[in-house]
Amino acid sequence: MSEAQRRPTLLLVDDEEHILSALRRVLRGEPYELLTATGGNEALAVLAANDVDLVVSDARMPGLDGPALLAEVQQRWPGTLRLMLTGATDLDTSIRAINQGQIYRYLGKPWNDDELRFTLRQALAHQHAEREHQRLERLTLEQNRRLQELNASLEQRVRDRTAELQQTADMLDLAYDELRHSYVTATEVFSSLLTQRLPGGKQGNAQVIALVRAFAGEHQLAETESRDLAMAAALYNLGKLTWDDHLLNRPSDLLHREERERYCRYPLQGESLLMALEPLHDAGRIIRHHQERWNGTGFPDQLHGDAIPFGARLLKLAVDFVELQCGQVLQRPLPRQEALQFLARYAGRLYDPELCRQFIDLCTRCAPDLLETDPSILAVDTRRLEPGMVLARNLQADSGMLLLNAGKQLSRTLIDKLIAFEASEGARYTLHVRQPEADAIPAQEQPR
Repeated sequence: MSEAQRRPTLLLVDDEEHILSALRRVLRGEPYELLTATGGNEALAVLAANDVDLVVSDARMPGLDGPALLAEVQQRWPGTLRLMLTGATDLDTSIRAINQGQIYRYLGKPWNDDELRFTLRQALAHQHAEREHQRLERLTLEQNRRLQELNASLEQRVRDRTAELQQTADMLDLAYDELRHSYVTATEVFSSLLTQRLPGGKQGNAQVIALVRAFAGEHQLAETESRDLAMAAALYNLGKLTWDDHLLNRPSDLLHREERERYCRYPLQGESLLMALEPLHDAGRIIRHHQERWNGTGFPDQLHGDAIPFGARLLKLAVDFVELQCGQVLQRPLPRQEALQFLARYAGRLYDPELCRQFIDLCTRCAPDLLETDPSILAVDTRRLEPGMVLARNLQADSGMLLLNAGKQLSRTLIDKLIAFEASEGARYTLHVRQPEADAIPAQEQPR
């Protein structure tokens, strides 16, 4: 039974039986459970055996009188309300009851029945309000404690979950990076296959890739832009796969009209072949427009000036610079310096003038092999390779086939395979590798 449903229990204490009978009569119609005792000690025994809400005690009783009884009740059952009945001449007794028993109220004898009933109702209502206040206070404290525990637990769960999500995100980023790197590697492998259809002196894809990478590195292009440029540089000739050998070997300025029309379609065909590979869409767009001209006379879309994508403008410079030296543009292959002069002469017509200036500056300052100016890069044969070295440029077989891509870290197993491959091919290869950091060199190999 809840506190609200339980009938209050009252203990009536008086040494005169007719007084107790009179009190029972007055309270007969009230919703109370009534207990009685004829003395102080008997009242204590009743209190010990029952849950009593309110005690009404006479002041003058033999043995344990009213003030002494109520003081004992206050000590042992402080939640039990205490009222005292006292005669008009018992002022000292009333004061003692107030001071020692901390009574709720005292009533004079003879009492007024209505006043007695009203006082009891008021006292019990006050008691109920106090108990409800204490219950709510305890409930609030308990809920606050549980809320603090839940908050602490929730914060820990959030931290744990955040750590799990971060770990998952890191793994996804790593997997995505690996995937993107795999696409770049795959395009360069395919590029090496494309070049097999060209004579040895006209296989310029590797140089085009090296040029755009060198430019991207010097000008700190975004990683995504650099990656798309590298893939476009590897596959810009993709649209020429269907050409016969005669057309492949013929310089573009000597093409007949029908051949010229076919030549002008190869950037479109290259982009179309990459449409099914979503990660190569941006590289495909660069390939589509790498034969556009700054003055709008290029193909396939006759784009003009800044309407030409930046990557396509840079790729055209690299392609023309390499193919001019390979004899794929003019009938006579141009030496390196003349090729640079050709680019400068047509800046503002074929090429973005500011980009052309930057490209020529890069090529002028760098040796023909763009890696030779980097002191951290060594050219070594296979027998001088050490585990941990990282390739600084692609390694291609004499046939033009890509063996290893730039960025590959060498292991002892991989070095042994390279040495075995050399023996089977009867060839010797020089690899460009980056010197390992000083703290990565074993102690016995560091300079004294």
